[in-house]
Amino acid sequence: MSVAPSPTVRLGHRFADELPELAVPWQAAEAPEPRLLALDEELAADLGLDPAWLRGPEGLGLLTGTVVPEGARPVAQAYSGHQFGGFSPRLGDGRALLLGELVDGRGRTRDLHLKGSGRTPFARGGDGLAAVGPMLREHVVATAMHALGVPTTRSLAVVGTGRKVQRETVLPGAVLARVASSHLRVGTVQYTRATGDTELLRRLADHAIDRHHPAAREAAAPYLALLESVVAVQAALVAQWMSIGFVHGVMNTDNMTLSGETIDYGPCAFMEAFDPATVFSSIDEGGRYAYGNQPVVAEWNLARLAEALLPLLDESEDRAIEIATEALGAFRSTYSAAFTERMRLKTGLPAGLAEDVLVRLVDELFPILRSGHVDWTSFFRALSAAARGDAEPVRGIVLDLPVLDDWLERWRALGPDADAMDRVNPVYVPRNHLVEEALDAATAGDLGPVERLVDVLRAPYDERPGLEAYAAPAPPDFGSYTTYCGT
Repeated sequence: MSVAPSPTVRLGHRFADELPELAVPWQAAEAPEPRLLALDEELAADLGLDPAWLRGPEGLGLLTGTVVPEGARPVAQAYSGHQFGGFSPRLGDGRALLLGELVDGRGRTRDLHLKGSGRTPFARGGDGLAAVGPMLREHVVATAMHALGVPTTRSLAVVGTGRKVQRETVLPGAVLARVASSHLRVGTVQYTRATGDTELLRRLADHAIDRHHPAAREAAAPYLALLESVVAVQAALVAQWMSIGFVHGVMNTDNMTLSGETIDYGPCAFMEAFDPATVFSSIDEGGRYAYGNQPVVAEWNLARLAEALLPLLDESEDRAIEIATEALGAFRSTYSAAFTERMRLKTGLPAGLAEDVLVRLVDELFPILRSGHVDWTSFFRALSAAARGDAEPVRGIVLDLPVLDDWLERWRALGPDADAMDRVNPVYVPRNHLVEEALDAATAGDLGPVERLVDVLRAPYDERPGLEAYAAPAPPDFGSYTTYCGT
């Protein structure tokens, strides 16, 4: 038997080098008894990491941050944030570390980042730890979002630490190792602006341009182009969320990336019965981050980004405000166009259809779904059967049949493409009752339900026999659903 040598892992530290004012060198807390709970082997391979090695002692050391490669410079990142509308000037990675940067198989720079790795100077009284359940939730949902084609941070691994975490009860601890284009946030720009150091703000903007929006460098006004690019990618991202019924739950400015990737799967969930007022988060008592509010909140967050970038837009503050306001004005039209296109695809209608016809038809659909508490995911998947001539599956989940039948008649007259619909309307999403069952089992030591759920979610569009339970909405006795952030 031959023994493969330990691979050479090199972690870059460009963020720490270029923006030391936003990086506090730090080390992860010890993990007394590390145990691998979940690993995305495909992602590991794409990052040049041997999955077999990651399962061993050295790999577990990397995934918990307790054994880092020579030359690595782990840091806790500084950022601010508007949390539920109130500004917190100093948030930062209170229980997280940026281990460094890797290059993936396509030559793209990726952050390797930990959550639950212990207290940092930004912990603000928290213990810096994380429990198994919330870290596996991020693994499940991030995996699903990636499979659904939504830009997202990704979960590389979840490792149980062997440490106990005190929440409402004592829970087993875990560390999440996640991968992202970067962890630059709107809150990062806000923090930098608050320092009053315009040169630091410029260096941060240059770093963001080089990392995420290189075309902005060639623009006549690069920092305006940066703002415009972030507005565009966030409009497209939120349109995707809305099209799949995803509710982020905590859209604070520190949870909005400059890259346009979804980040921080805390109190998130997937809407089942269609209702724009849907809220899952236990702390969102006013419904600020309800499903239907997400586009408005995204625009509000981007306005905070624009405010922070004002010194780079023009020497005159009045003129800078005019420039920023014009850039922000593109959000609504960009979002509207992106969401309309998503709905065109979901309903299988042909490209080139008159926009007024499409918008009217889609707008008429929402009251039908809302009045009947219709399951969002099931409806659109069943709709493809109606495009093939069998309307009974979709008629079986809608209450107002005369109104639905009228809508179906007008929709079918436009020639929907059922095969195209099946390519964009998932059969399987992270059903809330199944996620909770799987996380409860994992917390008790049984990883089987999580592993089976993740396996199903990796191929969300492929209907498979024997998996009917994964496609069904929650049973009536599941009741109303509430999520918690896990801190």
